[in-house]
Amino acid sequence: MTITAPRGTQDFLPEQTGDWQNLEAKIRDVCSLYGCGEIRTPVFESTELFLRGIGETTDVVTKEMYTFEDHGGRSMTLRPENTASVVRSFLEHKLYGDGKIHKFYYMGPMFRHDRPQAGRYRQFNQFGVEEIGSQDPAVDAEIIALALQLFRELGLHDLVLHLNSVGCPACRPVYRRKLLEFFAGRRAGLCEDCQSRLDRNPLRVLDCKEDGARMLSAGVPLITDYLCAECKSHFEKVQAYLTEVGIPFTLDPRLVRGLDYYTKTAFEIMYAPLGAQSTVCGGGRYDGLSEELGGLPAPGIGFAVGMERLLLTLKEQGLLPPVKKLRPVFIVALGDTAREKAFGLQQALRGKGLYAEMDMAGRSMKGQMKAADKASADFTLIIGAEELAAGRAPVRNMETKEQETVPFAEIVAYIERQKKG
Repeated sequence: MTITAPRGTQDFLPEQTGDWQNLEAKIRDVCSLYGCGEIRTPVFESTELFLRGIGETTDVVTKEMYTFEDHGGRSMTLRPENTASVVRSFLEHKLYGDGKIHKFYYMGPMFRHDRPQAGRYRQFNQFGVEEIGSQDPAVDAEIIALALQLFRELGLHDLVLHLNSVGCPACRPVYRRKLLEFFAGRRAGLCEDCQSRLDRNPLRVLDCKEDGARMLSAGVPLITDYLCAECKSHFEKVQAYLTEVGIPFTLDPRLVRGLDYYTKTAFEIMYAPLGAQSTVCGGGRYDGLSEELGGLPAPGIGFAVGMERLLLTLKEQGLLPPVKKLRPVFIVALGDTAREKAFGLQQALRGKGLYAEMDMAGRSMKGQMKAADKASADFTLIIGAEELAAGRAPVRNMETKEQETVPFAEIVAYIERQKKG
């Protein structure tokens, strides 16, 4: 049988990668406006990093991680997300020593053994931003503003920001007790997953697609009613900063996110035209993650965006810009000696930063001209025995149909001038 790509993965062929490159360029442009630098972390890490960072009771850890034992008997995991890796890198390289706020962005593959569906794969790409080193609520608003600016510059305008606070280690235990009291007589009515979550992390019940909305309508206690003074003040200031810059938001008490490291601010950005799969971005604050990984206190906040889903959204909404296709100088060569001269000219053109091609398939002159047309060449050269003897060749502008015979030694400079003109 023919070997195929594993289920839940995909190839991106050259005609598809132009959209990726456009998106990546836009991400880099917007991130630079906020002072973010790119970070690249390994695609596999010690399994312990994700157990301690994400939380052993989360669905990601219990159901979705790709974990293996390396040749040294160490447990390794393909990264299912990148926040834990970024914080690990921050600690390992002692970036906390300079006292600065560090702003990172990343793009790259993540891995989760999930049920493949539209926009969701087992190997998928995420873009994310992490800002580490400050508890200032203005940082929360800045991170949210970055994400929204990127989406708007991509053409997405029907965006809704959902906002919540999930408290901190000081106030969350109180809320946890209230939840357990509320669910004490309602366990049997929960789905199987939520019955399990209730013992490990009852907040996750609110995030359940089956039970979350129903529990809210049944009067489940809201975490915002049990925030400590610090968390309440922080949350109010985040809202004030967002209001100051004209960013509307919807307070969403059901929003808790799926990973254990979140504290205080949690948010999702939704794009209404997508319907059920409307979430295009999710993130929040993780002030205790650094300490959970064995480091010094280093408060942080970030978000992640699934790039496949974002590209699918842009495509469905007709928002993908046309991919600019470079037009080559195409050299038609007749005979072995002419091919040698053509090869030399091709490399000389490339050496000057000009895209050049020649026939490598042994086509006839007619076939080569067809290939030049198919490649949308803007200039063509024809080299045969007569041209070799005369030391010059005709250079044809394929748009204007104008043609000029140019000495071989001057062809590169001539085409440079023509393209600039």
